[in-house]
Amino acid sequence: MRFRKGLLISAISLVGALALSGCTDSGTSPSAAPVAEAPTFAADTTMATLSGAGKITIGTKFDQPLFGLLGPDDKPVGFDVEIGKLIAGKLGIKPENIDWKETVSANRELFIENGQVDLVVATYTINDARKEKIDFAGPYYAAGQDLLVLAGNPDKITGPKDLTGKAVCTVSGSTSEKNIAAYTDKVITTDAYSKCLAPLRSGEVAAVTTDNVILAGLADQNAGEFEVIGSPFTNEPYGIGLKKGDDAFRTFINDTLEASYKDGSWAAAWEATAGKVLKTPTPPAVDRY
Repeated sequence: MRFRKGLLISAISLVGALALSGCTDSGTSPSAAPVAEAPTFAADTTMATLSGAGKITIGTKFDQPLFGLLGPDDKPVGFDVEIGKLIAGKLGIKPENIDWKETVSANRELFIENGQVDLVVATYTINDARKEKIDFAGPYYAAGQDLLVLAGNPDKITGPKDLTGKAVCTVSGSTSEKNIAAYTDKVITTDAYSKCLAPLRSGEVAAVTTDNVILAGLADQNAGEFEVIGSPFTNEPYGIGLKKGDDAFRTFINDTLEASYKDGSWAAAWEATAGKVLKTPTPPAVDRY
């Protein structure tokens, strides 16, 4: 394992193998997603509507380093953002015609159900409870829940079993909140993972918990302050949320993802964003449920 200078991140194992490499800037310039010229779609489909309008609204996080973080030009950057651009590109929609709407863990289903967004790409774990309200395309990435602690790990935490009686911070409405409740009843919640860092610094909580790639981004953004334990204890397949029952749109997105695996655009999106810190993993198989 190679450590980036000034950055303390423990080994991050993730389905394939993820390792830290190089250095990154949260505002890294994204890759250029290909844009289809005059694509055609069956009438009365979501694809035809969006392509004809020449614009799309995509929900994503604005506070997730490496995946979805608001850049200096007030536009989000990150791997999730690039996945959104790949889908828009297949519809013939240019990046500048994407309306990015900030979503947090607690409002993603609501935004989809209410039509406030056309789709959500926001470190969005696929699970059965969410499938009751919306549909998912993907997964396009597989993460795992882990723990972020102060550099040097003063409490010697090796995993969630060491958190009994200790306070932990996570985001309200996330799968991380539900998972960590099995190990401690002292769960402090907020609406953004970045807001968990102050209580971790002050000792109000012993750890922050969410998916390991999100924690790696937070640690990278605050070099030398934190480290990731490196012992994922869940499997978190990231999917693209869309309105329930829109099977044609879900099939289109799944086709787009699989095509990006083959033509290298998925890897290019990763390497331009999260790949500045983490090695390129093998993309997960799409689940056409």
